[in-house]
Amino acid sequence: MKLVSWNVNGLRAIYKKGFLEFFKEINADIFSIQETKMQEGQIELDLPDYEKYFNYAERKGYSGTAIFTKIKPNNVTYGIGIEEHDKEGRVITLEFEKFYFVNCYTPNSGRELARLEYRMQWEDAFKEYLKKLDDKKPVIICGDLNVAHKEIDLKNPKTNRKNAGFTDEERGKMTQLLSSGFTDTYRKLYPDKQDAYTWWSYMGKAREKNVGWRIDYFLTSDKINSKIKETYIYDKIMGSDHCPVGLEIEI
Repeated sequence: MKLVSWNVNGLRAIYKKGFLEFFKEINADIFSIQETKMQEGQIELDLPDYEKYFNYAERKGYSGTAIFTKIKPNNVTYGIGIEEHDKEGRVITLEFEKFYFVNCYTPNSGRELARLEYRMQWEDAFKEYLKKLDDKKPVIICGDLNVAHKEIDLKNPKTNRKNAGFTDEERGKMTQLLSSGFTDTYRKLYPDKQDAYTWWSYMGKAREKNVGWRIDYFLTSDKINSKIKETYIYDKIMGSDHCPVGLEIEI
């Protein structure tokens, strides 16, 4: 099974920048996107082989997630069941016969870490949500998780220690999540691979110089990490400040 995830930084914008070409070429079984930045009815997507599911933020032009899947799920849920956390369209969960599939766009802690306290509350609630799913059947999680977990996951760790996405607090929450029964699929296969990034600032020719961060992930329940076949970072695919990431898994 081939899975792809991409923070598109605006679906309507990237649709005009070759999104469909990549979508058709990659031919994923499940294709997830984050930061759709749209409301219902603002785009017509011609994806005849796919079921389409959207979770919109209440605030217009902000956040939002979507999943396009060839495999029809048994059930679909939006959010994590906590009203405070479910206003920004950040989570979609598909239930299949053998596993859950969760698409997530984690809140950014923001400039001067204005939302860090909220982010910590989100992290705890999201971890508990995933653990409850994992108690029932294995889980595959994908999305922009807005954290570079280890120093190897960004170009300049020393100068970013107190910046959103690389604070001790955010990294600690990722450590807790993984320790509770989940696997970072990319690091399982490529534990020492350097310069592997999925997001680059628009400033200072960061992408051209590959001064980036790895903040887009596929995680799996530990109980199915032996089924991981390959992971991908499609860093040549343009159109967003993020690039797509992929996972091949037999399940």
